[in-house]
Formats: sequence, structure tokens, C-alpha cells
Amino acid sequence: MSRYAMESILERWEPVIGLEVHAQLKTKTKIFCGCPTDFGAEPNTHVCPVCLGHPGTLPVLNRSVVRMAMSTGLGLHCTVTTESIFARKNYFYPDLPKGYQISQFDKPICTDGWLEIVLPERTFRAGIERVHMEEDAGKNLHDAQTGLSQVDFNRTGVPLVEIVGRPDLHSAEEAMAYLKELRNILRYLDVCDGNLEEGSFRCDANVSIRPSGTKPLGTRVEVKNINSFRNVGRALGYEIRRQARALESGEAVVLETRLFDADAGHTQSMRSKEESADYRYFPDPDLLPLRLDPDTIEEARSALPPLPEDVRNRFKERYELRPYDIGVLTDEKDLAMFFEEIVAAGSEAVAASKWVQTEVLGRLSGDKLAISECPVPAAKIARLLIHQSEGRITGKMAKDIFDKMWRENIDPDVAVEQIGGVISDDTDLRRICAEITTQFPDETAQFLAGKTKVMGFLMGQLMRQTKGKADPQRASQLLRETLQAMDSSEE
Repeated sequence: MSRYAMESILERWEPVIGLEVHAQLKTKTKIFCGCPTDFGAEPNTHVCPVCLGHPGTLPVLNRSVVRMAMSTGLGLHCTVTTESIFARKNYFYPDLPKGYQISQFDKPICTDGWLEIVLPERTFRAGIERVHMEEDAGKNLHDAQTGLSQVDFNRTGVPLVEIVGRPDLHSAEEAMAYLKELRNILRYLDVCDGNLEEGSFRCDANVSIRPSGTKPLGTRVEVKNINSFRNVGRALGYEIRRQARALESGEAVVLETRLFDADAGHTQSMRSKEESADYRYFPDPDLLPLRLDPDTIEEARSALPPLPEDVRNRFKERYELRPYDIGVLTDEKDLAMFFEEIVAAGSEAVAASKWVQTEVLGRLSGDKLAISECPVPAAKIARLLIHQSEGRITGKMAKDIFDKMWRENIDPDVAVEQIGGVISDDTDLRRICAEITTQFPDETAQFLAGKTKVMGFLMGQLMRQTKGKADPQRASQLLRETLQAMDSSEE
């Protein structure tokens, strides 16, 4: 089918998307036992009789899990319920040693929230149906060469919050923006590291389509195995088109769970979709109802840190930055703090913004480092930018010095003193300009003949001769004056 034909079909159908996100909480121990939650340990070394479901063992709720779940809900503008109940979700997979998962069903800890989605063309709120606590399952390991399957139970019992979004999203772009903002909020709250590669932030998508302009929802398909923001867009884009093609040809969309194959770029059927009755939920008899008094909830609310929306508003009002720059700088909590440290140390905000986005983020990406691993402290970057803003060094000199600071951790004040600073004396610059016109007579003649583009070549030679120390603006002005004076003298 041609792209034009597909676009014509999609105009007749509206996608409806709801996302379910499992976020691993940053606790030191599991939700119902004292086993560590560290990632990457040898298989089946972070286990005990409780998380393996041995007979006679009893779960004990981790207080930190409750605190982080409350923070998550409050950060998403939810209502924290004063009573929630743990339930057993029964299903029989090899990675579930008890034969059931402890989760929450009809009485979750948080309900009815929202988060704000900022897109280039509009801003809107996407609803959050619920936030509930649950334990993670183990991990099945399949060896294609031997044909053997094994199970690593280290992840069993690791604490999760499941964040169930309402079906308020209508495109793959909106879904990606939703996930990025949600992960950003969780990182600002410091309840989840948001690492998709390690599985601490996982997304399942419920997708249906309906005739444009209608209200009833179509048949829902759940898409699993989406492990990156890019793949969320690819998986949803494929599934929306698949369902549209099916309905256009008179086929029915089947209620099912599908897996996304990232290599092939398509979804494939996995199993029929279970409904809540299939899991036979019932209250866990080993865990009492969780009761939270209003004072405890308000204490958690008062302890919330500034969230991305708050920081974006502050950057807009205090620093008068462009929306794009604000979006980049607030994408990570540590990055926003790093930028503000540079400004607090004396740098002008716009200059600091440009430097962080180009020089700092560029080098971090090249060296595969996080902002917390930046080898140059914010205060030293501020000193370098102050030297540049006060005219002691040029932009090129600043970049050369920063390169040494990155590799050798040198002091910017000492480096500026050693490099000798900017040549800004007009007498010296005029002399150098005259030398350039003598050394390059052909290019000078071309300029005098009206080919002004050659000015870039002449300026390049001037900066090379001064080893980049000339003030570019002043040097350009004086070089132009020198050439114009020659033109006048010839007349």
C-alpha cells in the first residue's frame, strides 16, 4: 500500500492509547523481605525463602516503598487513599515462584491524577487512573544455542509502582512525550532511576482505533516488549496502521496481547488478552490493609521536591530562556542543577545555557558519561565564561581552554593568564590587518573588485596569524576599514 493511500486511511480513524508503566522504586531492599535490589548480581544470589515463596514464610511491608509510592502519586496530582489493600494476582508462569503476584486491585494507594504534556503545537493534560504498589516477577533466560530455559529470581519481589494512564493519547508522538515527562517526574522525585535498558522503567501500551469523530472505543490490543522511547513510537505507529488496514478490509481486530519485534519493526501475536477475572484477584490474607492518616499524607506532600513543571516555570521567569533551551536543561534533574550552579557562580544565564548544551552535553555524549560524572566542576565553567564575557578570551580560546580543563582539570584563571588573553589593541590589530593585505594580494584585489565573500578567507588568515587571540568583532571591523581605505586610495 502506498504511503499516500495509508495516510488517507488514517484520516478516517482515530487512535486511542493508554499506557501502563512499571517503575522500579529506588529502595535498597525488596518490598516484602530484606534481599537487596542491586542490578547485575549473579543469578539467584539475591533471594531468600520469603521472595521465593517457601511454605511458612510471611511478607513484611517495606516502609520506604509506601513512602515512594505516596510521593509518586502526589507528584502526579493523585489522591492518596487513606486505606489500600494488597491482593493476590494469580497466574502460573515459571518466573513467579509463589504462583501469584502480590499487587493491588480494587483499592490502590493512589487514584485520579494527571500530568501535563508539552508539545510544540499544544499543551494538554493526560489523566492517570491509578498508581499501585506491587512486586516484580523473576526473569526467564532463554539460550538459543542449547535450547534451555532458566529462571533468575533476583528480580522477584523488587518493588514496583504501576502507573496506569487513562486513554487520553491519540498518537505515537503524544505517547512518547507522555513517557518522557513521566520518567522525568519520577527522576525529580528520586523514586526511580528511569533506566529502560536495565528494565527499571517498562511500558505496555493499550491501543485501539475508532472512526474519527466518534466516542465508543474500539477493540483494545496490548503491546508489550517496548524497551526504548524510539521503539514506543515505532511499535505504536505499526500497530495503528495494522488495525486500520484490518478494519478497512472488513476484518475484526482481536482482543489480544502482542509483542513488538524491534529488529523486524512490527508486532506479533503473543496470546489472548487476559481480563481481571482471569487473575482471580482476592485480598492477600498475609497482609493487613494499609491505613494512612491525613497527617502522614500531608507530610509526604510537604516533602516533595520541585518537579519538572516547577523548574521549567522558574527557568522561564528567572533566566528568560527560550522554551527549547528550557526543555533541554530540565530534561534531567542533575542537568538542571548543574546549569543553576554555573549561573550561581557568576555566569550569565544565556551564555551558560549555550555552553552546557553544546560543550558539556556534547563531550558527555562522546565520552558516554552522565552529568554527575562531568570532570569539570560548574564553578570552573562559570569562571571560564566570565573571562569570555569580559573580553579577556575569545570563544575559540574558551573552547581550547575547556578542552584542557576536561582532560587535565586545569584552573581556568591560570590558563587564561598563560595564554596571554585577547589582542584588542587597535594599533596591533591595524598592523596585522595591513600585513594580511600584503601577504594575500590576489584575495585583497578580489575584495576590492566587489567579491566580498573573500572577506571570510582574509579573516581566517588574520585569526590564524594571531593564533585565535584577536577579538573577532573588532578585528573584522578594522580589517574591513583597512580594505576600504585601500579602495579609496586607488580611486
